[in-house]
Amino acid sequence: MRGLVPMDDSDYDNKLKLTIGKVYKVTIRLPRNYELHKKYFALIKCAWEFQLERSVEHFKNDMDIFRKTLEIAAGHCEIAYSIERREWIEQAKSISFDKMDEFEFRDLYEKVKDVLYKHFLSHVSQEEFEKHLMDF
Repeated sequence: MRGLVPMDDSDYDNKLKLTIGKVYKVTIRLPRNYELHKKYFALIKCAWEFQLERSVEHFKNDMDIFRKTLEIAAGHCEIAYSIERREWIEQAKSISFDKMDEFEFRDLYEKVKDVLYKHFLSHVSQEEFEKHLMDF
């Protein structure tokens, strides 16, 4: 046994804050595939670069708004009531490592790809996009 091992740099920094001899409550779970996580954000960034100027402006020049829109369209959302707008609205759920397991994240990745090809990448071939994605 090796003991407590950090997953990444930020996790390492958090582990430095722990005090030897204190009791901590932890949750044990298998880590999500970090490489797929990086691939997911490369997919979003690549698709963002393929957007026409009017689309980018529509998303207020904010790739994170674009990502959340894709996730909502892929069904990864929850409903909340907006008092200001007086209507129910969809909000993207968290995709953080502690909120999704590997299976859920893989499913989201595929559904987001489907949304991209159906609604945002119609002006480019799937082959061209996949080739460009390899550069990320």
